Amino acid sequence: MPLSRIAVGMPGEASQPEALRAALAEFISMLIFVFAGQGSGMAFSKITHDGSATPAGLISASLAHAFALIVAVSVGANISGGHVNPAVTFGALVGGHITLLRGILYWIAQLLGSVAACLLLKFATGGMEIAAFSLSAGVSSSNAVVLEIVMTFGLVYTVYATAVDPKKGNLGTIAPIAIGFIVGANILVGGAFEGASMNPAVSFGPAVVSWTWTNHWVYWLGPFIGAALAAIIYDTIFIGENNHEQLPTTDY
Repeated sequence: MPLSRIAVGMPGEASQPEALRAALAEFISMLIFVFAGQGSGMAFSKITHDGSATPAGLISASLAHAFALIVAVSVGANISGGHVNPAVTFGALVGGHITLLRGILYWIAQLLGSVAACLLLKFATGGMEIAAFSLSAGVSSSNAVVLEIVMTFGLVYTVYATAVDPKKGNLGTIAPIAIGFIVGANILVGGAFEGASMNPAVSFGPAVVSWTWTNHWVYWLGPFIGAALAAIIYDTIFIGENNHEQLPTTDY
């Protein structure tokens, strides 16, 4: 079972130069991703006079996040694995592909990258509002948690299939594209209901800068459950004990 492969890591691992470089890569990738994703929504609101809650706004958000994530994963892949998501890091931890200490270092870097991107956006746009993720009218917290579970399951399952599976072969070359596309597609599904985060860091930055924490827990619980389910199912059924290998820290 994947859970038996969870490792804490060696003392001092998180302070090693290679680990710190990987964390810095996660910080930069997250900053790139959130700046483009959150910023595209702000730009759309500005040119449409706060008309972002439209079909065109949803499509704009989907494309911006998909394109930005393809780049953010690609530029970090050879250094940190290009997780760009605490839920992806958690999925890698559950499958035994990263240690807990390394994972914590990634989580800190990812959260700080998101906050930094939102602060930069607020300054660069002359103080425009940074909108926190929220539930739409008629959507309960339990509805939102289920949406986040299913969407993040699809995301992390895609990560495992295209980037983690040792049998992936040449499929690994399109992993960033596949990952970006599933996030863009999921935004088209869940964006109108609860924002379609699939990424606790993406929700954390706007929450900090706007200091809005209503239902924020939804954007942690759902993605972490979805990531764990995807990791356990894919690793147990499709990788298995015989094919499992401890991947280097420069991969998922």
